[in-house]
Amino acid sequence: MEINPVVLTGKIIRLEPLSLEHIPDLFEVGRDDSIWKYMVYGSIKVMDDMRAWVEDLLNRQAQGTDLPFTVVLIDTGIAIGATRYLDIRPDDRALEIGGTWYGTAYQRTGVNTEAKYLLLRHAFERLDCVRVQLKTDMRNIRSQKAIERIGAVKEGVLRKHMILPDGYVRDSVIYSIIDTEWPSVRAHLEEKMRNY
Repeated sequence: MEINPVVLTGKIIRLEPLSLEHIPDLFEVGRDDSIWKYMVYGSIKVMDDMRAWVEDLLNRQAQGTDLPFTVVLIDTGIAIGATRYLDIRPDDRALEIGGTWYGTAYQRTGVNTEAKYLLLRHAFERLDCVRVQLKTDMRNIRSQKAIERIGAVKEGVLRKHMILPDGYVRDSVIYSIIDTEWPSVRAHLEEKMRNY
């Protein structure tokens, strides 16, 4: 399982490798504090915060643990959010999809469904993964419902899993999709996307 930067293109969005050039767009679309409420990064308040966030992810990419993507709206060419592969474990043919956020105008639209579809399809059909994991803050009910709508299976809760920048001790809800489930999850997502 060799993880390299790649462009994944759908009908409404394109996932392209995160770069420093995306910082201005991401800062503009990420200015709403509600986006960062449950994220492990803390709030993004100024351009330097977004630069530090992007540089951190690019460092993780260089170390081989993460592969970050910018979510670009095809119609406008503007970056509207980000997502990534993380906890990449080639020996286990497994990875996690996470760190996902979108500008508030793009939440509860077809963007997340298509992004997850593109990432899952690449993971199972190109990278030959046997397991893709997703996790979210126990308090983030909206995220849990979004993950469940994709078709992921809830595995459980990691109690007191991580301490967030504001000091909150977070419980994380863990979900997964395994290779044998991918065909039905794929069909489900393709049916959902026909309505967009």
